[in-house]
Amino acid sequence: MANQGCSRVPLRVLSMPLVMLLMICLVMAQGGSKLITPKLLASAQKTYGAAIDKKLRSWGELLGESKQAKELDKLRQVNHYFNQQITFVSDKKHWQKEDYWATPLETLASEGGDCEDYVIAKYFSLIHLGVDQKKLRITYVKALKLNQAHMVLAYYAKPRSDPLILDNINHTIMPASRRRDLAPVYSFNGLGMWLERMRGSSIKMGDPNRLNMWVDLLVRMEEQGLQVLLNAH
Repeated sequence: MANQGCSRVPLRVLSMPLVMLLMICLVMAQGGSKLITPKLLASAQKTYGAAIDKKLRSWGELLGESKQAKELDKLRQVNHYFNQQITFVSDKKHWQKEDYWATPLETLASEGGDCEDYVIAKYFSLIHLGVDQKKLRITYVKALKLNQAHMVLAYYAKPRSDPLILDNINHTIMPASRRRDLAPVYSFNGLGMWLERMRGSSIKMGDPNRLNMWVDLLVRMEEQGLQVLLNAH
């Protein structure tokens, strides 16, 4: 089994078929319409081919079905969905780059990604579902058993709570205090960056826009028609 820490086929332009219109209506009825719009579907199809429709519909269904769920259930549903949908692939093999942060659209279209890609997809999906971004931190850790860098999503019910960890290695959501296999390094969200000095203690250290990979990710998301996720963020 490969370590799971960090380390297209274009289609000619076609008129929108009836089946696609029916699919859009289905997604709208299930509550995913604010994100999975006809414009996004058409644009994604041109870039990734017809197969992307099913993947976006599935994502829209997740968001629609989870919208009214309790917050902890949203965490479980989103964590499970992306852990099942994505196959771990290193950036070097997947994107021919040492480090690449894929947008949720790129991750779903390629059906693969590394730890950052799982976390990014979960982070923006949960924010779209109404989870306050203050409660979410994209967190760099050292995976001690794998002896390598890794990324997880941390959820803080309250600012000083023991955060819950959403992870692609261990699929069970549990408090950070029980994840003795992870050593936190630093974390960030759209509001700030924190140095993780020890479990349950952190020091705010600046603006996430200092991270070039983060800024590049946000630009690509806007270019790909994911403005709704960015507006919620």
